[in-house]
Amino acid sequence: MYPAYQAHADLLWPLRAATRLSVNFLQDAMLDPGWLPARQLSAAGRVFELAQITHSRPDWDIKHVDSGGERWPVAEEVVTATPFATLRRFRREGAPASPKVLLVAPMSGHFATLLRDTARTLLQDHDVHVTDWHNVRDVPLSAGRFGLDEYTQHLIDFLAAMGPGANVVAVCQPCVSALCATALMAEEDHPATPASLTLMAGPIDCRISPTEVNKLATSKPIEWFRKHLISHVPWRHRGAGRRVYPGFVQLSAFMSMNRDRHANAFKDYYRNLVTEQFPKAEVTRRFYEEYMAVSDLSADFYLETVERVFQTYDLPRGQMKFKGRRVNPAAIRRTALLTVEGERDDICAVGQTLAAQDLASSLKLYMRTHYIQPNVGHYGVFSGRRWQHQVYPLIRHVVAVSG
Repeated sequence: MYPAYQAHADLLWPLRAATRLSVNFLQDAMLDPGWLPARQLSAAGRVFELAQITHSRPDWDIKHVDSGGERWPVAEEVVTATPFATLRRFRREGAPASPKVLLVAPMSGHFATLLRDTARTLLQDHDVHVTDWHNVRDVPLSAGRFGLDEYTQHLIDFLAAMGPGANVVAVCQPCVSALCATALMAEEDHPATPASLTLMAGPIDCRISPTEVNKLATSKPIEWFRKHLISHVPWRHRGAGRRVYPGFVQLSAFMSMNRDRHANAFKDYYRNLVTEQFPKAEVTRRFYEEYMAVSDLSADFYLETVERVFQTYDLPRGQMKFKGRRVNPAAIRRTALLTVEGERDDICAVGQTLAAQDLASSLKLYMRTHYIQPNVGHYGVFSGRRWQHQVYPLIRHVVAVSG
């Protein structure tokens, strides 16, 4: 599967290169910018460019943030790194000390920069650290395996690197590992056990109101996923020979779920370019440049997640294990818990994240908060206007009172 995809991408490379040159030529001053055929050809070329799948992380592009009536420059730095991830820190230069937040990004076929809006909003009041996962196809085999246990271990190690008093905000898929890491650290009385844990639209218990995504995961045995969806990285890449769930397969699955919406978006992009409605076109371009940047998943991580989270429901059944040790969410006693769900979420249904509240049964009631954001789907929980103005203030409050 992967070699076939790579061969197809290589065959299209000359055409894409020619398209880029043509677009630049059509916009050259030698041609009348008001000439409609030139605008149409240029727009068609830009649509073709935008539809290209890429495999490199886009820039975070967080240069400044507005907070408290002031504009602060933002410094980006690396705290620590492994072959599989970088703990990346964003801080407001010159601003007073602020609470530390670990933003845990999903490893779901896209890069952590998909949470750029989430990170930028959190930066208004916090010292933000992000799990910046690497594209596994660039990780050599000598770096070893990367499964669900290794993902959870990364969270524990990153929290240790941040030190005591940090807060965790996990988005979507990593809610399971974030809850497990917090429980394991609490059981050991680890000094870096997070002060608060926010779980947003995460699959804690997929038995509740199963979505189409959940049904797809249970429609086939795990061996089917292993046989049909796992491939090897081609030899031209640094991770040559590594078994992966290719990011382009995940992207195809995501886009097929909303085929008409994506098709209409590209049609509107073309139309806006032709009619010179450039601000509207720019919004579409920014979204799809991010969306079409894909990252491969380690086969071990993907298969273990499908099986243990979506098929056998290990965590809510009390059967989740970390390196052979059973995870006990009831060990969490001093970490405030906030769960957030979207009313119209068709990926992680209402109730699936709320289940964490029952699992953390030792927490006092005043340390538990649950919130359902009305009128938003999955992505609206952590990006966009309602995230910024309705969800984020609640997280800011929980972090503030937990410090």
